[in-house]
Amino acid sequence: MFSIARALRRPLRSRVTIGALAFLTVVAGVFVPGQPSQAAALPTAAGNAAAAALPNGFKSVGYTTSWSGNVNTIQYRKLTHINYAFVIPNANGTLAAVQNPSKLRSLVVQGHANNVKVLISIGGWMGGNDSPFESMASTAATRTAFVTNTINLVQRYNVDGVDIDWEYPNPGTSANNFTHLTNQLSSALHSRGKLLTAAVVSGGATALGVQPAVFGYVDFLNIMLYDGGSPHANYNWTISNINQWKSRGLPAKKAVLGVPFYSRPTYYSYARLVATDPANANRDCTTVNGAQQCYNGRPTIRRKTQWAMAHAGGMMNWELSQDSGTATSLVSTIYDTATGSRSGQITSTTGKCVDVYWVRTAQRPALRRDARRAGRVSVRGIGDWVGLWGCPGTAVRPRRGYRPAAPTSWPMP
Repeated sequence: MFSIARALRRPLRSRVTIGALAFLTVVAGVFVPGQPSQAAALPTAAGNAAAAALPNGFKSVGYTTSWSGNVNTIQYRKLTHINYAFVIPNANGTLAAVQNPSKLRSLVVQGHANNVKVLISIGGWMGGNDSPFESMASTAATRTAFVTNTINLVQRYNVDGVDIDWEYPNPGTSANNFTHLTNQLSSALHSRGKLLTAAVVSGGATALGVQPAVFGYVDFLNIMLYDGGSPHANYNWTISNINQWKSRGLPAKKAVLGVPFYSRPTYYSYARLVATDPANANRDCTTVNGAQQCYNGRPTIRRKTQWAMAHAGGMMNWELSQDSGTATSLVSTIYDTATGSRSGQITSTTGKCVDVYWVRTAQRPALRRDARRAGRVSVRGIGDWVGLWGCPGTAVRPRRGYRPAAPTSWPMP
């Protein structure tokens, strides 16, 4: 899922001004007065056991691996698809055995219990050696053997489809063979009600190894928009690359924007960076052992998700075990942005807690006025009450005449 990182220059930081605080009220969750350290859970329409139906078929795809992470700690209800990585292909069309099969079986059971689609990802970086894919895809006989073995694998583990991660078919002959392979896989999987996706390179000439015909065969493409750009996976580089895919004819709904849960040039997980300094959750670059490391913090993940909601089909991450699993979780950031919900303590990009206040429906006009002054154009979906966070050790301070009183029960919109 990753290649050699480019040299990184000075960081581009995403910043949110405290003046935009009024806008934050529209996405804030409901909290218990006087208990700033515990946020009340926001129920979904189908209950906590069910995966959220994200707006307009928006996808939140997470990779998990056979060698890291615990399937019991995955935030299933905040995801729509999970890809289990990796099964390795052989040149003759056979497949290597699934690594850690009990983990895959548990993932499938828990995923399905939460209405999450679970796919098997075939391939991966494979040490930079894609010769098994090249050889297998080069003849009709070995392609057919591969398709047959893939279908058997899908049925054996009761997964919902396959993600092909060939890194990477080159323009020319291997591109033609990749098109033939996805055509055969598409017919075999779709006729059985299964999904076909593919993980593809961020852009550049290598992207031409995926021909436009493939766009019609897959359900969507997971575009690996990381291991490039300076700073690593920055917003402008990301949007430029995904737009190049779309300019070649990839439908927006099939363009899934991939984000890293790790840094470059040295591979540090986002979880480790945040554990070292919680303020790193709101940065894109930080210094570790005297060297600058760049990644995507929560403001950039939020901004990318907002763009994807308007111009793409979803978000993908590599990979779930590298998320913080706390209030700074990037999976939660994607989910909260996509659903318009908000939970947890609100902080500025410096990592400092921000005092906000309670708002009542009757006070919407004033809230809209504050939002406009903060540079935002509208306020939506407030509901009857929105309870907002007070910093630890402080009281929620009323502003513009708002009362900090709140009901003891919380009517949802």
